[in-house]
Amino acid sequence: MSKRLVVFTGAGISAESGLKTFRGSDGLWEGYRIDEVATPEAWKKDAPKVLEFYNLRREQCIAAQPNAAHRALSEMESEFDVQVITQNIDDLHERAGSSHVLHLHGEIMKAQSSLNPRFVYGMNTDAINMGDTCELGSQLRPHVVWFGEAVPNLEIAAQMVRDADIFVVIGTSLQVYPAANLLYEVNANCAVYLIDPNAAAFSVDGHIKRIPAAATEGVSILRKLITE
Repeated sequence: MSKRLVVFTGAGISAESGLKTFRGSDGLWEGYRIDEVATPEAWKKDAPKVLEFYNLRREQCIAAQPNAAHRALSEMESEFDVQVITQNIDDLHERAGSSHVLHLHGEIMKAQSSLNPRFVYGMNTDAINMGDTCELGSQLRPHVVWFGEAVPNLEIAAQMVRDADIFVVIGTSLQVYPAANLLYEVNANCAVYLIDPNAAAFSVDGHIKRIPAAATEGVSILRKLITE
């Protein structure tokens, strides 16, 4: 039976495909304040502005292409039972060919009812506009988890990590909670790797093997380490 390789990815892996990381040093995301576009309160206050912001994110996602790190994780399915947990809302893992991808914070290429989050729809246009409604008659909103909302897939992700033989964290600062707690769900026999250019500065347990590199280089190094 193949070893179970569970990979937890953040913005750093998509950054090498040209998608900007969630938050810059100035606290802004593409010139927007986070509390203006990524909270339920922002949606209630100015839904058109929120839609504009995520429509731009969707355009950027469509234009981006999977990079070598995304492709390598997909290729490793021939050697391991690879399961990806991602904080990213883009679909680059799927487009690279990964078979098992769990999105913690939603998917930019989907819309959901603003009345009932269980009503989710694949996008058949590049934008969600005011007046676009679900079958309940409510305005469609981006299928993303905003600050202040529950993370519905978190317990599923935690169980995936508990069952892992190898757990790899790629391109996340481990500062976004509760998702950052996944690192502490690993079982005692699990090998843990951390791939990030700033990995050496991360405050994590000593048994975690650090690979101080960007995602594309880091995954290449990882692959050699775990397949030799």
